[in-house]
Amino acid sequence: MNGTKIEWCDMTWNPATGCRHDCGYCYSRRMTARFSGRWDEERLRTVGGDGGIHVLDKPLFRHKNGKNRDIGVHSVIAPFPFGFDPTFHRYRLDEPDKRDKASTIFVCSMADLFGAWVPDEWIADVFDACRKAPQHRYLFLTKNPARYMELASTGLLPEDDNFWYGSTATTPDMEFWWSEHHNTFVSIEPMLEEFPSSGDCPVKKVGWVILGAMTGPGSKDHQPRREWVESLVADATSTGVPVFMKDSLISIVGKENMLRELPWMT
Repeated sequence: MNGTKIEWCDMTWNPATGCRHDCGYCYSRRMTARFSGRWDEERLRTVGGDGGIHVLDKPLFRHKNGKNRDIGVHSVIAPFPFGFDPTFHRYRLDEPDKRDKASTIFVCSMADLFGAWVPDEWIADVFDACRKAPQHRYLFLTKNPARYMELASTGLLPEDDNFWYGSTATTPDMEFWWSEHHNTFVSIEPMLEEFPSSGDCPVKKVGWVILGAMTGPGSKDHQPRREWVESLVADATSTGVPVFMKDSLISIVGKENMLRELPWMT
């Protein structure tokens, strides 16, 4: 597990990495590209992904500077040995159990654990690992909330109070999931369009809302308007839904108007 600058969690944990969504604003893909690859002893060079799905029972290594020479003492564990190919790092499953201090953990910040390409076995193994360390709170996030529904319909989606299931919805036409039997939230980050308050507005149905603006390359031309943010906040607060606004919104709404609400603290 790793410390993080993500404001709404304490740690990130990535038993799976990689994704097949094609999001132009994806920070995970950019970060993976910086630390991608593994050392190939036969070809004596660094190699990356091949478009497949991979399972690792032990870590692989890379040259810490990414150079194509005998790694020797310069070896470090390769965090993304197959680049952005979906990869299950089975050897990381015991990491939450090794941390005694209760923490809020964002699970698979560098992947979509509920992507259509992910085998059920990966998800089941991650859930089992979470239940072995009940001192923590686990936050999941997906752009494929239909997978939540599939798992819930077969009784495979835990209803434990320390499990939170999030849907990413950057525009109002994106699907989200809410449940009377599970803790659910929606992450509207980056907010790319205005969300109408009428109709199937996600912020009125879930148990928590995260709001944020686009960051990174090209973000200057895709910032939300202040009135979009204020409208969503008004809709959420009108139904008692806590709102967490990320730092990327400070320049839009002003520091004095930032909300940092956590549902487990209310």
